[in-house]
Amino acid sequence: LPCVFLGNGPSGICLSYLLSGYTPYFKKDSLHPHPILQRKLEETPNVSILDQDLEYLSEGLEGRSHSPVALLFDTLQRPDTDFGGTAESVLTWWHEADRAIPHLVLGRNAPGGAWHSIEGSMVTLSRGEWMGLPDLPLKDWLKQKRRGLRNNRATAQDIAQYYQHYVMKKGLQKNFRCGTVVTSVRKVSAETISNHSQKDLQENCDSLWNSNTKSMEVFQVDGFFKSVKGDKEPFSIYAENVVLATGTYDSPTWLGVKGENLSYVHHQLSALEEAVKNNSISIMSDPVLIVGAGLTAADAILFAHHCNIPVIHVFRRRVSDPGLIFNQLPKMMYPEYHKVHQMMKEQSAACVGPYECYVSLPEHHVLSFGKDKKCIFQDKNGYQKVYKVSMALVLTGSNPNLSFLPNNGIDLAMDSDQPVNPKRNPIDVDPFTYECTQEKGLYALGPLAGDNFVRFVQGGALAVASSLLKKANKNPP
Repeated sequence: LPCVFLGNGPSGICLSYLLSGYTPYFKKDSLHPHPILQRKLEETPNVSILDQDLEYLSEGLEGRSHSPVALLFDTLQRPDTDFGGTAESVLTWWHEADRAIPHLVLGRNAPGGAWHSIEGSMVTLSRGEWMGLPDLPLKDWLKQKRRGLRNNRATAQDIAQYYQHYVMKKGLQKNFRCGTVVTSVRKVSAETISNHSQKDLQENCDSLWNSNTKSMEVFQVDGFFKSVKGDKEPFSIYAENVVLATGTYDSPTWLGVKGENLSYVHHQLSALEEAVKNNSISIMSDPVLIVGAGLTAADAILFAHHCNIPVIHVFRRRVSDPGLIFNQLPKMMYPEYHKVHQMMKEQSAACVGPYECYVSLPEHHVLSFGKDKKCIFQDKNGYQKVYKVSMALVLTGSNPNLSFLPNNGIDLAMDSDQPVNPKRNPIDVDPFTYECTQEKGLYALGPLAGDNFVRFVQGGALAVASSLLKKANKNPP
């Protein structure tokens, strides 16, 4: 196959759309609010955006992403959205079937990836319209369902359903294989592949790629397919290009302290929801310990608060730390997170505040979890406190699982001595093709490449599609 993607979240869906022959052009008579970009777009209106020089088009753009191509594709689809505007996209989409590149999208869940693992009623951090994919605005889809956006935001369930609908509506389902687990991706020389596979590969490659198969290296992707009965059917696929789009939701971060593996210590918010559902904790229980000061921890606090469950909240930072996500969110748009931030400020253990059932311990960290459910914390001055809890939730972020790559993919990262981390140590990619600088033919998209918002992962897909079309000689001159 010319291309296999690992991961069927928004990055994989968007790239599948672009590789299925759907081609963006500058819409005739459109006016983009950025005058320099408008002038550039008018220079070659009959050339698809995929075939233009992405570096030239994105030069000088500014916004909330460090990726120039992410900013470009975002501003073409949502021209003035950061200023509260609702200007229409300046793109028009044409289906040019002869430019499609055969590909497979492998994912564990239904199309939508990790969005299917998130509590359905949770509201997205981003504005609803920023969660949409090309040429099918989310708000139009919600209108058909006779639903609106609450406070301009959508629920996780809406998003998961929209991504599944998008794949069906755009006719992409033939490219998707759900229920697959990839166990290994490695480069092999085409000569090592059995004659039978070699023949198939030769036929595929000759029709699409101007290369001599005998001398080239390809990727071998191994894994298994989970059938409805629960059987595991192994597979091996050979591909000239592999796109890593597996996101970052796989492995929750551990604190690495004593007792963290005890049964009452959990690393996912779903454990709290489950405990409430089966009545194993209630208003009369010992407090629930929540560790962390990100949005998942805030979601857990809101959920517990809603169920009247007492909470002890431990986090390392000062409440006024500018790096704290709450200090970066507009109060009007995120009233519920502002409320959590207020609780963190006003309800520390040192002073009794207006919120019952909640105690905040800023600038503290966990020393150990005891078998008797007593947890020991230490503050910045070295003083220790002990609290008895009913359950503990460590919600301090998550890391991607790249165990299917040689050396867990560490060699591909910006700092090749440290594990891949979306915020601190993403995979090192070329900013205009998203191809890994350390491994040609391997691409990385979304959080793995440092793009952490759905609205910005799509520019990476544009860059990959443009690069693959050039390789396949499917770009018009």
